Parts: sequence; C-alpha cells; structure tokens
Amino acid sequence: MDLIIESYGRLFPDKLCPYDTQIEYNRRLSAFNANVKLRGNVISLNMNLQWKDIDEEIKIGLVQSLLLKILREKGEKKQTMNINLYNNFIKNIPILTPKNVTDLVLEGVFLELNEKFFAGELEKPNLQWGQQAFRRLAHYNFHSDMITISETFREARPEILQYIMYHEMLHKKMAFTHREGRHSYHSPEFKYAEALFPGHEQIEKEIQQFVRKQKRGVERLVKRDETRKKSVWRSILDYL
Repeated sequence: MDLIIESYGRLFPDKLCPYDTQIEYNRRLSAFNANVKLRGNVISLNMNLQWKDIDEEIKIGLVQSLLLKILREKGEKKQTMNINLYNNFIKNIPILTPKNVTDLVLEGVFLELNEKFFAGELEKPNLQWGQQAFRRLAHYNFHSDMITISETFREARPEILQYIMYHEMLHKKMAFTHREGRHSYHSPEFKYAEALFPGHEQIEKEIQQFVRKQKRGVERLVKRDETRKKSVWRSILDYL
C-alpha cells in the first residue's frame, strides 16, 4: 500500500491522487518525526525509522495531517478518524519514551514544581539545557518527552527558571488540542493554569529584560572578538 495515495484518497474520496510519490524511512529525523515536501508533481515523505512498525491506520493519520499542510485545499478543514488516531498516539508517546537524559539542576526544579503544582503526579521527562538562544527560550518535545531550556537561563534567578520550567511542564500535562486541521498548544485552560504561578506577570517582564541584557552582552563579546581578529590581521599584513 502506498501511504501517500491511500491517505490522499481517504481525505478526498471524490478525487484521484494526481501526484507521483516517494517514501523513505531513515534515522536522520529525530524520534517519531516526519516531514513531507511537494516539488513539481512529486510528493516526498520522510519518516523516522521508528514509524516503520507502527499501525498503518495511525501512519495514515500522520500523512493526512502533513498533506493538509502542503496541499492547502480551499475550504478543506478535515478531521478524520485517522488524524484522531494519530493525535492520540502522539499524546501517548511520552509514556513509551526512555528517560535517560537529565540535568541535576533542572531535575531539582522539576521535582519541586511537580510537588507544588501537580501533586507529584507528572512523570519526569528528559531534561536538558539547550544552546544559548534568545527567541526560543524553552521547548517541550512530545516525540522525545524532552524539556529543553535555553543555556541563557543558567544564571537567571530561581523564580525565572521555575516559571519557564512550569510553562513547559504544562505543555507536557495538557498536550494539545486539534481543531480544523491545526494544533493548539495554548488553550484557554493552559493560559488559566499558567496564570496560577505566583507573580507570573512580573516574572514575564523580568524574562524580557533578562533576555535583552544577555543578548547585549553576547553582542558585545562578538563585536570585541571581531575587533581583535581585525587587529591581528592588520598586524600580520604590516609584518608582511
């Protein structure tokens, strides 16, 4: 069975699939990740190797979700049985994912917040520091059950780090809703729960100030480094 043609046919039963198809399973993509590309008349589907042994009906839901994003059929806002199966599968991936990545600082913050806000019932995910980023400050990945927090916040005061961790823990707990072909991660319920964190409005302002300060510091270091390199090259050229 060609997954793309089958998925297209179930999405649009009154149409024949007009595309050529290419499907590849590989290890280049992260756990349970997948992407699809439309080039000319060819749809290419790439899936992480872990998808190979997953039930076909769930994979059809995955492909249908991807097709809806690239084909942009006018007026099409599909919510199929297969897409529902796929979304339920994604929400349950964290249960099956090995927990073998952690950081003692982040783990301590997680455990404290888990007791305080979640009655200790939220399963500990994988925890790691990410690169020093100023836009994507933190992220929860359902596929790897991983909370990643920007290296920028290693030196932040505890309440800032706690609030960022709490935000990502809410993503793990509440997952997402799926309506009219789109995932929503910040539902009204999510925003209500987020506002339960003491002093959250002030902390959000502090985060913005902290990030701007850290960014300026990095920019100064980069500029200083560039100046030093130019000075070295000038010295070399003068010597020559």
